[in-house]
Amino acid sequence: MQLPVETLARTGAADLTRTGYYEYQGARRTHWDNVAHGQYGDWSRYYHSYLAAIYRQIVPPGATVLELGCGGGDLLAALEPSIGVGVDLSAEMIRAARERHGGMEFVIGDVHEIEFGARTFDFIILSDLVNDLWDVECVLRRLRPCCHSGTRLVFNFFSQLWALPISAARRLRAAKPTLLQNWFTCHDLDNLLELTGYQPLRQWGEIICPVGVPGLARIANRYLAKLFPFRLFAMTNLLVARPMPATVQPHSGERPTVSVIVPARNEAGNIEQAMARIPEMGGGTEIIFVEGNSSDDTYATIERCIAARPDRRSILLKQRGRGKGDAVRAGFDAASGDILIILDADLTVAPEDLPRFFDALTSGCGEFVNGVRLVYPMDDDAMRFANLVGNKFFSWAFSRLLGQKIRDTLCGTKVLWAKDYRRIAANRAYFGDFDPFGDFDLLFGAAKLNLRIIEVPVRYRSRQYGQTSIQRWRHGLLLLRMVVFAARRIKFR
Repeated sequence: MQLPVETLARTGAADLTRTGYYEYQGARRTHWDNVAHGQYGDWSRYYHSYLAAIYRQIVPPGATVLELGCGGGDLLAALEPSIGVGVDLSAEMIRAARERHGGMEFVIGDVHEIEFGARTFDFIILSDLVNDLWDVECVLRRLRPCCHSGTRLVFNFFSQLWALPISAARRLRAAKPTLLQNWFTCHDLDNLLELTGYQPLRQWGEIICPVGVPGLARIANRYLAKLFPFRLFAMTNLLVARPMPATVQPHSGERPTVSVIVPARNEAGNIEQAMARIPEMGGGTEIIFVEGNSSDDTYATIERCIAARPDRRSILLKQRGRGKGDAVRAGFDAASGDILIILDADLTVAPEDLPRFFDALTSGCGEFVNGVRLVYPMDDDAMRFANLVGNKFFSWAFSRLLGQKIRDTLCGTKVLWAKDYRRIAANRAYFGDFDPFGDFDLLFGAAKLNLRIIEVPVRYRSRQYGQTSIQRWRHGLLLLRMVVFAARRIKFR
């Protein structure tokens, strides 16, 4: 499928008429046409192969992808998109891309000037491009119509620390030759993204050894590049951003519906209050109780409360598996709402706080909303000291692993869009299925999808009925195992 001709029209934008622009672009067009016929050393082949593996961790197969500065199209093809569009200034590069990768669209065009009409993409990739552009701000502004609310922009660009080694490699023909370049830092690009209506989500360094030395390259790039002080010497910076909500046209004016999932095991004394205190939100709220084979009369109590409140849309499920995580997944699978909310039946997080989570999600401030209990003072007996220390440690560990700040990984109240949960569930096999709590299953999945995680402070109250099912030492060891597993899957992949 080819792009309509009218979508590639020149805009005649005044910001591109400055002296030198067309000469700058003309020189690059000629340069990359010549490069298209050349051969490069092992460095270039290993570097681009490793880079493609990194991008495959970010972009799931089947996404719609636009790559600017696509060159020969190898990176775009490696991502296995359902729709892949590559744009490059060089006619010779595009010719080579069309010959090698016939199933995708490749367009000759200047990224400063082309338009894509009403088409939007799940991912927009600028790989090793920002340092070659005349006006990065102009290009970022031009990309906003290509974004829907879930679009992710993914960049990689060389660290300034590598300017001299890269220049030497190019003189030795071990890397692709290039013309005089920009040298952006992460701060520089963060600043331009914020100026043009985007929000940086996470950034990190990759690749210390750009040559495929057996054994050494794997250790250096998979492990040392993630550890201080070695990570300071990373060759390329990776950065993921999203369009700010104000810059994206909303899809519908309808208020989203809500499903509140309440896992309940031995919580008979809290059910009536939960039913009475869960507020109506959005376009309508359903309450899904998932009863976990209690030793008290929790199931019968839920039945009585549902019968007594016919005005509330309520569902009761009998859990077949074990653990809160299994109960949450059962509730999510039965939910019909646009938004999914978890509320622990112990009511240590007040149901009256749920609209705060709803507002944080629907305003676009976050795409995954997590409660944090460690900001406001809590009741004296709400959390034991060992649990508090453990919470702080695991919050620090998972923040480092996930690349987004998370202060309270184990707060039971979490909120996300149902469409995003379905994407997390589809990728669950990547992290395995051994989380009995359900918190990390969701946090890992949200981080893998590069969702914007935001936290809402809540006051944590002491339990009024029953006892906690958390076993500090056994569950603590399980959490340590999950830290190691997450490190292998996310940070040291």
